[in-house]
Amino acid sequence: MAVSPHEVPDVAGLSIAVLGGTGDQGRGLARRFALAGHEVTIGSRSAERAQAAAADLGSDLGVGGLDNVGAAERGDVVIVAVPWEGHKELLGSLEEPLAGKIVVDCVNPLGFDKKGPYPLVVEEGSAAQQAEAVLPRSRVVGAFHHVSAVTLLDPEVDKVDLDILVLGDDRDATDVVRGLAARIPGFRGLYAGRLRNAHQVEAMTANLIAVNRRYKAHAGIRITDV
Repeated sequence: MAVSPHEVPDVAGLSIAVLGGTGDQGRGLARRFALAGHEVTIGSRSAERAQAAAADLGSDLGVGGLDNVGAAERGDVVIVAVPWEGHKELLGSLEEPLAGKIVVDCVNPLGFDKKGPYPLVVEEGSAAQQAEAVLPRSRVVGAFHHVSAVTLLDPEVDKVDLDILVLGDDRDATDVVRGLAARIPGFRGLYAGRLRNAHQVEAMTANLIAVNRRYKAHAGIRITDV
């Protein structure tokens, strides 16, 4: 009997680490996954900064804070939400603790000038492919690129209507990430192709920023007829 492409595995028991968790996107994802019942650890270069960011989310959520190495070791699934400028160096330094783990890269390599945001050229093709290159023993997936940090952090927003485009070459890993997306009310994780297709998904963030600036919104992506 064929398995429906909409089915996702039970991921309720997985712990999550968020590298770059002191930034708005990282804190927002950490908050939503903690609300969904996951054990969440924020990672930062400084354990003290990570602990302060975790405490700022509220003691009731139980989010922890460690340095990046400690967070990478603790999480079953590790989300990378670091600034693009330090992306390659940081992941290269964490190759050992990230070995064998699902690493979810949501970094968007963008530049900004007086004309607005634009995608940067990445030697490996995309941020996700760069992660794959420096983490040969990890299961790299691209996802959570188009999520508004403002919306994630807003306590008045209980449900976020958004499709999460999930990319990767390991189908079991992409299914896990799709399952994690579904843990957040309103989110739907959709398989969107191999990791080699991550560039255009990352680059689309520049278009969404332009939309949001023009219409003073926090728009995301919805895929029709699926």
